[in-house]
Amino acid sequence: MGIIKKIFTKSRSPEDGIFFTQMQKILGFKPMELDHYRRAFTHRSSNKTDDKGHPVNYERLEFLGDAMLGSVIAAHLFNEVPAGDEGYLTKMRSKIVSREHLNELGRDLNLIKWVESKVSAQHFGENIHGNLFEALIGAIYLDRGFTYCEKFINKKVIIPYVDIAKLEGKVISYKSLLIEWCQKEKKPFSYEVYEDNGMEGQKYFGVRLRIDGKIVAKARATSKKKAEEKASQRAYFAFQEKINKK
Repeated sequence: MGIIKKIFTKSRSPEDGIFFTQMQKILGFKPMELDHYRRAFTHRSSNKTDDKGHPVNYERLEFLGDAMLGSVIAAHLFNEVPAGDEGYLTKMRSKIVSREHLNELGRDLNLIKWVESKVSAQHFGENIHGNLFEALIGAIYLDRGFTYCEKFINKKVIIPYVDIAKLEGKVISYKSLLIEWCQKEKKPFSYEVYEDNGMEGQKYFGVRLRIDGKIVAKARATSKKKAEEKASQRAYFAFQEKINKK
């Protein structure tokens, strides 16, 4: 009587099957260990821990993914811009991996759809989109190694978004740009922040930006940081010709 060999494959629940299929679509390759990707979408509010009592959420993967993303982008810029000095390359990398851009990437992939959390999605901050994108890269590194990380970043970030000429003219912080100009020109400046609740029933902050003692721009937003950036942007366009003058 012959020996019948049976090959058993690891069974997956219907939920795992759906998650596996969607991850494969996002990644462009088959994930090997789903647990890494599950962790990449686990919010700290879930209060999960491993068998050693360590927290299980995406924050450590976010740290890892940030490092992987930065190294791949740095290598790309180093090779593509041989004449760029350290300051130039650092500034260009910052533009590519800006929080605004990472949030855009996370939103485009609809990563928030897969978050496991005990709080409503409406309570998440805007930066969760970028955080998830970085955590996903961290999961790829643990699952498939640096080569797959590099391929994913190249496909999702470098090829569609990295245009050196356009990036050179991109402003990632109008406030930083304006402060740099004021300091260079020895112009005194100040941001006067005040609460401006208005009639909307939501807390707002107003900002008056003074340069040389004169109010040059006003703005309001739901946070001090956003209001200052908005006022800086308005001031930048008012002084654009002088700021851009070589």
